[in-house]
Amino acid sequence: MSAAAPESHMPTGRLWAALLASTLLNLPLGSVYAFSVLLRPLEQELGITRSALSLVFGVATAGFTVGSVSAPWLYRLAPAPVLVFACAVAASAGVAVAALAHGLPQLLLGYSIVFGTGGGVAYILLQQGVNMLVRGRRGLINGYIVSLYPMGAMIATPAFHACNEAFGWRVTLGGLAAVLLINGAVAALLGWYSGAKLEAPASPASGGAAPLPAPLGPTFYKLAGTFFLAASAGLMVLSQAREIIASYGGAAALAVAATTVLTGAIAAARIGGGWLVDRFEAPHVACAAHVLAFCGVLLLTLFPAPVTAVLGLGMIGVGYGFVSGVTAGGIGLYWPAPDYGRVAGRTYIAWCLAAISLPVLAGHLFDLTKTYVLAVAIAGGANLCGMALALTMPRRGQRLK
Repeated sequence: MSAAAPESHMPTGRLWAALLASTLLNLPLGSVYAFSVLLRPLEQELGITRSALSLVFGVATAGFTVGSVSAPWLYRLAPAPVLVFACAVAASAGVAVAALAHGLPQLLLGYSIVFGTGGGVAYILLQQGVNMLVRGRRGLINGYIVSLYPMGAMIATPAFHACNEAFGWRVTLGGLAAVLLINGAVAALLGWYSGAKLEAPASPASGGAAPLPAPLGPTFYKLAGTFFLAASAGLMVLSQAREIIASYGGAAALAVAATTVLTGAIAAARIGGGWLVDRFEAPHVACAAHVLAFCGVLLLTLFPAPVTAVLGLGMIGVGYGFVSGVTAGGIGLYWPAPDYGRVAGRTYIAWCLAAISLPVLAGHLFDLTKTYVLAVAIAGGANLCGMALALTMPRRGQRLK
């Protein structure tokens, strides 16, 4: 099977409508990354400790991954628009339960399990629908889709803060539930209008049976491993970005502003990584991204100062974002469109492992040493390994093994 997937069997449809549907629903789903804005009001009203609230986000991350992996098994249950709207309803209901919560169990049930899992399923359904319509620029389009979650966090962070101050966290979550429901309904209509399907049509040569899925093979593990190492390096330090800048002598205002800009830089880099993988070999782009991130680690290590801390963290964030875009685009290059959701869902397991474990490890290392030197060094080691692993991935036109 060649790296460029055959597309002659793909149905015609309106790609712009599928992309707009993905945008409308993924932006509010991406607000999960703005959960930190809710920490203080939840602590004050519900009396829940910060570590327990961190569990809410961690379980939501795991729920997203479970939903992503499970989504391909739902393709045949109902048409794509029905499944997308059902996910939006579930996510909205989960946030509504969290808005009415009086303790940790309701938050875990509503926000972490229902909202997190529903978001993961919707994410893959929308991405699969788009890929079934794409005929070119697969890297750019998938890079754009994976940028929507950090974009959503950028929008949600100031919106949540303002709403918390004016009305309280319960109204904030209630508003999010309403947005999810409305946007989900519009996304479902757009999905219907786009004509997107989730599976390839049955082939007459196969007696009416659906095509067999392409094997994952070593290529999957190389791509997922490269992504895991980039996410490990990125999340190890970016999860502590505000504290790292402060420890280098940066003012609180600089730390807050830099953290917001970093989120935007990661989103832009995801689009850029997808764009680059359409034009250059995926192994080379991924390796260069790891090199960029490693240079950021060197800057943090060798020149400790507020400005260099911001620049170094920015380089690490952009490198991580580039690899995210390369991964999303690479799946489209290495596997046929009908297999996109299945492969992508499994790839996000790598991200989940990094997202749950590395921020906790960075915080633990700081508690032990009162410095971020070890966390930064581990990030650099991950980038070095990522450079080597990236170069083992197949080039465009090579057969998968």
